[in-house]
Amino acid sequence: MNTLLIIIGAAIGAPARYAIDQYLRRFTTKPYGTFAVNILGSFLIGLTFKSTESWRDLLAIGFAGAFTTWSTFMLDLYLAYELRRYKDALINVSASLVFGLLAAWAGVQIVS
Repeated sequence: MNTLLIIIGAAIGAPARYAIDQYLRRFTTKPYGTFAVNILGSFLIGLTFKSTESWRDLLAIGFAGAFTTWSTFMLDLYLAYELRRYKDALINVSASLVFGLLAAWAGVQIVS
C-alpha cells in the first residue's frame, strides 16, 4: 500500500511542478518556478512532519519528492555561474536556503 501511495503522489507532483514552472517561465527567464516549487515542497514536508505514515508517504515522499527538484536547482546555479551572473546565483542559493528553511519551519509549527 505504501508504494502505491508514493506512486500516486509522484504522479501528481511531477506534472504539478512542470505546470508551475512553465507558467512562470512565461513572465521571466529567472528560475522562479524551481524556487517556488522547492519552497512550497519544503512547507508541505513541514506540514507532514507529525502525520500518519500513509499521509507522509503520499505527500512528503511521493508528491513533494516529485514536485521539488534538487537537480534543476543545481543546473540553474551552474548556468548562472557559467553566464557570469554571480549575483543571480548568490541570490538564488541564499533565498532558497532561507525561505526553504522558513517554509519547513512554518509547516512544522502549524502542525505542532
